[in-house]
Amino acid sequence: MLLTVTVLLMLIPSTCGKNPAVQVTLTDKGLQYGKHAGTDWFQDHLGNVTFPDISGGIKIKIFGTIDYALTGIKIIKCDLPEPSVDFYPDATGFKTSMSGLSIALNGEWRTHYGIIHDGGTFDMAVFDVSVLSVVELGKDDDGHLSISSVSCEAKVGDVNIVFQGGGSWIFQPFVHHFTGRIGREIQSRICPNVEQIIVTLEHHLQAMNVSFDVDQALSLDLSLTDLPVIDASKLNLGFKGEFYSIKSHTDPPFEAQPFTIPEQQGYMLAMGLSEYTLNSASYGYYSSGGFQAFINDSMIPPGCPVHLNTSLMGPFIPQLPKMFPGLLMYLQVYAIKAPMLSFHSDAIKLGVQANVKAFAIQPNGTETPLFKLGVDSQFNSKVWIDGQKVKGSVSMNNFTLTLVGSEVGEFETDPLERLAKLGVNLALTKVNVKMGKGFDLPRMKHSQLVNSVLKMQEGFIALFSDAEVL
Repeated sequence: MLLTVTVLLMLIPSTCGKNPAVQVTLTDKGLQYGKHAGTDWFQDHLGNVTFPDISGGIKIKIFGTIDYALTGIKIIKCDLPEPSVDFYPDATGFKTSMSGLSIALNGEWRTHYGIIHDGGTFDMAVFDVSVLSVVELGKDDDGHLSISSVSCEAKVGDVNIVFQGGGSWIFQPFVHHFTGRIGREIQSRICPNVEQIIVTLEHHLQAMNVSFDVDQALSLDLSLTDLPVIDASKLNLGFKGEFYSIKSHTDPPFEAQPFTIPEQQGYMLAMGLSEYTLNSASYGYYSSGGFQAFINDSMIPPGCPVHLNTSLMGPFIPQLPKMFPGLLMYLQVYAIKAPMLSFHSDAIKLGVQANVKAFAIQPNGTETPLFKLGVDSQFNSKVWIDGQKVKGSVSMNNFTLTLVGSEVGEFETDPLERLAKLGVNLALTKVNVKMGKGFDLPRMKHSQLVNSVLKMQEGFIALFSDAEVL
């Protein structure tokens, strides 16, 4: 589960004053692609769009006041010009404008004039609609992204309506009385509807979790560390990106270091993941009592020449079979500090310091401590993207065993060290086979990353990618 969340962090978007450990940048290319996708989506879903009823009264000299209601209004056709969407640094948000929108609608009409009630259907065309909207992005006290409307202007150029059925032939000559009123009514409703959409989006943002449990041991804090940063070509969001132990909820004894995602032209998205995020996960697991394992003889493959038995350990510890002949053993392996990794331009480096305690199991079940070894190891790893898969490799850079303590007397650790290195290398071979095959890039529900590139940097790893709506 931790691996999945980590990869998602590399593919996606606290408290004030913290350096962000995760950064997400949306470029103008990504913004324009989103605009195209949104326009196409709207065109495809026009049949599901309904308008609120329109009602009012029209004063006509010959008849007096005629009350009317237009109901069941639906869009049947739309000439939707491509809107303009731009980053708007003045409001730390976006400016959207559209002009020349024309809509064909139909519905039902009802009129009330004295004791006369009539009704039928109508066809309506709304021409040359223009809308200019500015929204602002921000951050609330809990680290949620917020959005609010700054300004909205709307204008309707002209309205044409044709009444059908009932006594429509009576009212049709006076349609110009209706169109002006209806045009003003439609115009007055555009911005309130736009602002309601923004309010609804804001409610969804506030309902999103910025901190959630990854598994039984760890939680992840993805709250914003500061206000969004916008210039004419991009939007940047910084997230805390810290894992912590659910049990202790303590911050790690190190801080996220500042980093800047390098410019990389031609991509929609850029994402940076600091080594702090992964190290905070390591510290969280360590704080919750993780990073320890118990190894018994049943876990060793039958064909292995060495087993956890005191008599079979004689070639490595000569006195052991003499002191405790023919007893099964088990090992307790545990980290003595949280494993730490570091990102570099050529590799990811991981250091692990651990202890190994060995016990003999007496016939009555009593566990007898035998010795304790210290392990100091370092590994190098490389990660890259090939097509739609994340691939990698791991190699051992250093592995050292030392005798920390012994209840069976002193012994040389070099033979055990050579054996341990052999076992680690065999394990790495299996790991590298899996990493060589790769892991699929995570997909969102309606989109996926394409043309993705990973770049290693000092202190962080950067992903540059385009996106494709499915």
